[in-house]
Amino acid sequence: MNELLTLTGIGRNFKVKGAEKTAILKDVNISVKEGEFVAILGPSGAGKSTLLRIIAGLISPSAGTVSYLGHPITGVNPGVAMVFQSFALFPWLTILDNVMLGLEGKNMTKQEKEERSMKILDVVGLDGFESAFPKELSGGMRQRVGIGRALVSEPDILLMDEAFSALDVLTAENLRRDLLSLWLEKKIPTKSIILVTHGIEEAVYMADRAIILSTRPATVRENLPIPLPRWRDRKSTEFLSYVDQIYAFMTNPDTAAPADKIKKQVSVPAAEPLGSEPTLLPNVTAGALTGFLEMLADLGGKTDLYKLADRFVMDIEDFFPLVEMSNLLRFSTVSEGDIFLTPAGEAFAKASVLDRKNLFRQHLLDNVPFVRAMVQRLETDSDQKMDIDYFEDQLASSMGDSKAAQQMDLIIGWMRYAELIEYDNVSEQVYFEEP
Repeated sequence: MNELLTLTGIGRNFKVKGAEKTAILKDVNISVKEGEFVAILGPSGAGKSTLLRIIAGLISPSAGTVSYLGHPITGVNPGVAMVFQSFALFPWLTILDNVMLGLEGKNMTKQEKEERSMKILDVVGLDGFESAFPKELSGGMRQRVGIGRALVSEPDILLMDEAFSALDVLTAENLRRDLLSLWLEKKIPTKSIILVTHGIEEAVYMADRAIILSTRPATVRENLPIPLPRWRDRKSTEFLSYVDQIYAFMTNPDTAAPADKIKKQVSVPAAEPLGSEPTLLPNVTAGALTGFLEMLADLGGKTDLYKLADRFVMDIEDFFPLVEMSNLLRFSTVSEGDIFLTPAGEAFAKASVLDRKNLFRQHLLDNVPFVRAMVQRLETDSDQKMDIDYFEDQLASSMGDSKAAQQMDLIIGWMRYAELIEYDNVSEQVYFEEP
């Protein structure tokens, strides 16, 4: 198969207010061949959509090269078209006019553009709606317009940025099947499809290959072929095996492991002085973590991550932070797609309210270096009371003001639950709880 797209050493930095340049992507290397349907997955904020826009040429990489058909691209990539999550239709234009926008700049007459656009509307199931306006269509039909607008230019590569995530479950499923039918039956001119998704099951159902990104700065964590025959049975052992593999990789984004034998041991952060670069912590409250561990204990202390996510009725963007936080505090560990309560996790789930706080306090100090550093700094202060801005500035130097404020609120919530500190919202100071 011919190689359509090559990414070599791609990096991307952003300047965040109040911080030095932050690396989003680092040394990303990907190739896409003709005939491939590729899914890109990764943790929230890993830079999946940024990578897609670099491929399209909508933003430039800070490092590395994007090549299309062997030639480096410095501007807009002429071989791709993109479908966005939010439909991105012009409400004052008819459906036909919206699709025709995909042919702007093409050396074609208006009649030729209309004829090609009408054919595409027929292909995506919108024949008869050409004179309608977007407000007259359902969400699923509007996304079909977005797909039609991308396909009308006959791109070699179709880029899809979480194109099904804004739709209800049934509409999204119908659209997935219709797109796959068009792809497999070669009714569309596209030679390859790249889908950014946070849905693991969606990736296994649709793609020939899953590229899994690590945490920020993101690089390729795993390149996993999915050689299952079409159409795929979501309940088959083989299908669920691939779902489990990807779950295992994504819950442990910084641990290398071969695809045929995925093992995870929770990592413990090394001690870090207050001035060093802090790790971005999962956005999970102590209450949410408590409920998560209680449910896991009710299931016998061990279960399949995929089944647990279904039980919580959560998508992976919300579910993975719970797993990450539980692992970070050593209340659980993940191996081969299953999550296990550790002895400490079992004790926490069964403990009284007071004993839970004691356990949480000890594991927070042992496993979150920034919390430990805050306590040590407060201990050295003469009156053991400090402005929260001092600690927030330490975070802002590496992640920017907005993210630092969010992280500080999170950390204060954890430390107050653990009865490590008190916080005065008026003076914005932290101090030790009175004995």
